[in-house]
Amino acid sequence: MINSRAALRLVAGPWLAVALTAGLAACSSTDEEEPYVERPVERIYEDATTAIDQEDFGDAARLFDEVERQHPYSQWATRAQVMAAFSHYQALEYDDAIIALDRFIQLHPGSELTPYAYYLKALSYYEQITDVRRDQRITELALSALGEVVRRFPDTPYARDASLKIDLTNDHLAGKEMEIGRYYLGQGHYNAAIGRFRTVVERYQTTSHVPEALHRLTEAYLALGIVDEAKAAAAVLGHNFPGSEWYIDSYALLVDANVRPERPGSGSWLSRAWNFVF
Repeated sequence: MINSRAALRLVAGPWLAVALTAGLAACSSTDEEEPYVERPVERIYEDATTAIDQEDFGDAARLFDEVERQHPYSQWATRAQVMAAFSHYQALEYDDAIIALDRFIQLHPGSELTPYAYYLKALSYYEQITDVRRDQRITELALSALGEVVRRFPDTPYARDASLKIDLTNDHLAGKEMEIGRYYLGQGHYNAAIGRFRTVVERYQTTSHVPEALHRLTEAYLALGIVDEAKAAAAVLGHNFPGSEWYIDSYALLVDANVRPERPGSGSWLSRAWNFVF
């Protein structure tokens, strides 16, 4: 992941150096605190970046918002919008960050900071992904937002990092399907379980859950007496993961049922999964 300091340098850019210079000049002329209302934009921006350095992200967000409120047409205002969102993100105020970023993207679709805004929005969803036992709506939103980054800005560092996170997000979603499938299998609801395991095999082929999904399919099909599909699932598992514990377990199930795995025929949905791409 692109770290927060790198993001700060990217978004703050040359304006930060100018702000610090202006702020030091202001401090040298007077020791008294300048009034909060209608302060010079450079001074507000300097205070905001100082708040970030001190990890006071709530105050930083407020100060960056103040830059835009007091000086909406200045050269600082656009960057301050992104920095306010960044501060909300660092403060774990993800909803506020997403709202601010959506507003920035709508107002400045052609800005040089727009790729970063899309990326930070995706991170704001990604950081909220919970364990597989909970509703996965946020995970789906994260996957969609990460995909937007890759599609819109394919040649950026943001796209490369988003691609890695897409793989992790898909693995998380596959894990959710597996958890539900295991529950159905344990309850004897074999058709429902098969539907979940097929989803993993068909939709999440590059995830770590595929070997177990194929084993569970073998188990569920045998429980229903659908021997041909059980043999086909085990054959796909053995072809792609010949040394895995899941294939050993599946093979043992078939031996107990006095059948052997065989390659699925062209009419089987499993024939499309004969060779996985890893």
